Amino acid sequence: MGAFMTALADQRFLGIRSGDRVIVPPHEWDPDTGVELAVDLVEVGPAGTVETWCWVDKPTSQHPLQHAFAWALVKLDGADTAIMHAVDAGSADAMSTGMRVAPRWKQERHGHITDLDAFIPGETAETNDGSALAEPVTMMDYNATITYTTPVPTNLVRYEQATGEGRLLGLQCPGCGRLYTQGKGFCPIDCVELTPEHEITLPETGVITNYTIITPTPYPGQTETEPFARVHVLLDGAEIVLGYQGMVDTPNDSVRVGMKVAAVWASPAERDENDPMSNFVGWVPTGEPDDTTPGLVNRLN
Repeated sequence: MGAFMTALADQRFLGIRSGDRVIVPPHEWDPDTGVELAVDLVEVGPAGTVETWCWVDKPTSQHPLQHAFAWALVKLDGADTAIMHAVDAGSADAMSTGMRVAPRWKQERHGHITDLDAFIPGETAETNDGSALAEPVTMMDYNATITYTTPVPTNLVRYEQATGEGRLLGLQCPGCGRLYTQGKGFCPIDCVELTPEHEITLPETGVITNYTIITPTPYPGQTETEPFARVHVLLDGAEIVLGYQGMVDTPNDSVRVGMKVAAVWASPAERDENDPMSNFVGWVPTGEPDDTTPGLVNRLN
């Protein structure tokens, strides 16, 4: 896809070979078999044929054109699949299945699908002078809005409050005695609602039962740049495992199953007054001998 986006900035279309077919835009896997495709890219177009279309009479601010246009599936010359984009035909009467269209490129191009302003009727592309990208495209920005409305359970509020106070809060089922944490609202075994009367303070020491070393991948908002550990901690004297916990000031190659650890809380200067969860920093080794209990690695919850 990076090569496809980079080619758009150069006013070209690229597809990828998949057996006897050319797929546009390029896929990493064959859509029929799931087999990973070799990076065998081929230039297609620039003109193509409209396979199907619909007319947008009243565009919104989210549409690529601010006057009436068509959305269309366009099979570019040399391709075996169609690409969806806008066709600026002027009127619905000018649109038809089977019509020939060519790209109209924007003057300012950044290696994005919007570098293609729209398709227009005919065989001749409308190109614009512009400098090539300094580097190949490796990241793509896009606009998206998702609104979630999620009720906040009372137990979750209490859990965050306790964390802000420097306590690991748990809930114990009055029926089976199982322990839960992180605002669990009920025991799924006994179908019993867990309320403040079932709260207990959990131990702040434990042992690592499992761990994973995560290598960060770049995405918007990612703050980690170096590999880091996430561990499962079986709390001392409590049959409960806290999952995917962070380690503090501990080399990744030192993390191991059986390591004894203790909770670390933030100093007043490190705390965010608006975020009670910022009070809990993670876990550090205690220096005690490792726990060698058989089957410890199987404890995930």
